[in-house]
Amino acid sequence: MNPGSEYDRPATPNPVPGRQFEPPSHPQSPPHAQGHGYPQQGYPQGHPQGQGHPQGQGHPQGQGYPQGHPQGQGYPQGHPQGQGYPQGQSRPLGYAAGPPTQPPTLPHMPSPQPPPRRPAWLLPTLAAALVVLVAAGGVGAFFVYGNTSGAATRPPSQPGKTASQPAPAAAAGPDVCAMLPEEEADRLVPGAAVAKSSKDGDNTVDFTCNWVNQRISYGEFWRNREIDVRIEQHKGEGAKTGRAMAQSSHEMDLRSGKYGETAKPSLDPDEKEYVSPVKDIQGVGEGAFAQYTWRRDGDMLWYSYGQAFARVGDMTIEVKYQAGQQRKDSQILSNETTQSITEENAIREVSGLVTHFAKGVAAWQAKNPGVLAEAETAETTTSPSPTAEPSPTVLAMFPPDCQAVGAVATRLVPEPTTRARGTEAGSDNQTECRWLNLNLSGGEGITKIRSALITVHRFSNRSGAADEGAAKSRYVGVKGRGMSTAESSIGGITWGEIADVDGLGDEAYQQFVQTRHGDVSASSGSVLIRKGSLVIGVDFSGHQRPEKEPTNSPKVKLMTEQEAMAGALTLARAYMTELTKQPVGS
Repeated sequence: MNPGSEYDRPATPNPVPGRQFEPPSHPQSPPHAQGHGYPQQGYPQGHPQGQGHPQGQGHPQGQGYPQGHPQGQGYPQGHPQGQGYPQGQSRPLGYAAGPPTQPPTLPHMPSPQPPPRRPAWLLPTLAAALVVLVAAGGVGAFFVYGNTSGAATRPPSQPGKTASQPAPAAAAGPDVCAMLPEEEADRLVPGAAVAKSSKDGDNTVDFTCNWVNQRISYGEFWRNREIDVRIEQHKGEGAKTGRAMAQSSHEMDLRSGKYGETAKPSLDPDEKEYVSPVKDIQGVGEGAFAQYTWRRDGDMLWYSYGQAFARVGDMTIEVKYQAGQQRKDSQILSNETTQSITEENAIREVSGLVTHFAKGVAAWQAKNPGVLAEAETAETTTSPSPTAEPSPTVLAMFPPDCQAVGAVATRLVPEPTTRARGTEAGSDNQTECRWLNLNLSGGEGITKIRSALITVHRFSNRSGAADEGAAKSRYVGVKGRGMSTAESSIGGITWGEIADVDGLGDEAYQQFVQTRHGDVSASSGSVLIRKGSLVIGVDFSGHQRPEKEPTNSPKVKLMTEQEAMAGALTLARAYMTELTKQPVGS
């Protein structure tokens, strides 16, 4: 067993890039632009009850922040001021207090009624008439389709030629992902997986792009971000051109948005929903508007997002931007400590986004006037390259703080083989000290394994000063991962409860873990401590087995919880005592 290793399981389901937002199933309610209603309790002040955020729990007037939160931040008390976005990113988003861990998905919206189809008998009848005319030596016959802007028209038949000449070659469709400047994508969704797709349907040719990152580490929070864009080129139908069809679709989106402003869906007591008034976006395409939606569903979901709709010629554009965050040590599958983007920020961001895409569509149309775009045959997904983990370096001797607790460690692990390693990863300077005996006698015919491990993370900022905020982030993140598996068993590993420990550093907790997985079966007592800008992990583990049995034999007897936790706490207290004797900064 290698004590001190981390089990890093995502707190949210894996994102599926490229897929439109699909919220969990809910009872259907009256349709509107943002979809059916979700539970709500607590609306932002200034919004009417029954359609805004619940009383006493929403945003202060003109800000969109929860009561008690400093204006201009939107983060919980204690969060570093002025850091509303990951370091290096501009313009903090701002958040509305409250609970979703799960990224919301685009709610159901009433689908536009498809335009009337040509009668099934029309084409066969006309085709038969054409055959008669040709056979009779007629000079030609052809169909006349609606002259669409953005849809290829069929040329008339020429004498001596058949009426079904091939249409002009379609142009390659617009690259939706390339329409958003890279720096803007990095600001809104840092480290995103990007997916694009296209599809040729009966009434439209669709092009989509999706940027998503549901697990962005920022201080004591996990953030989630997603941009979803859909551009549809509408085909002509009968006498209606593609441009007219696009206009009808855009008007239907606007009517749905207006309906959502005042709709009062039937909600359960623990459900809440707020849909903002529609806001016109001036100077974008041939019409554009934006709208904000906030939802809460019981104790699991809490999220908000902005949407924008626009039309340019025979193409319609739909953009959605969702953002939220939750403390790393929050309960898994709950909306505890969740915050989501405010109305002001969501409307601002989607308004800027839809402007980029409207310009991109106009540029494509200028290069391809009156042409039907061609869908690509394959979907593509691009994920960011994983950051390489630095390799630890074996140190020639133990660090002074580890030497100071050598006597205590040797009582726990007699006649140990020792090892010290060091690693630097950005602002994290890590040292690891281990005492190990794989062949400790446990009496006649019994072999024991004992291992003690101390891992220390020292965090500093760019100027070299101690960075307590970074230490808090690591401590909360490790504890959060532990809480997600506490009191459960998966794949031969059983995690005990997490219990806070008083009197060790600024904050500390302990946990007992049993492992029957891999090459070595063992149990381990673990203590994690944060002291200022340091995070210290202490582990004591072991087992015993019949002398000739392998280390993962079913006959292995794991160390008891009492022995494992007593050893880990003894070593942790000894280390913290010695640490207080070290000079500041050592």
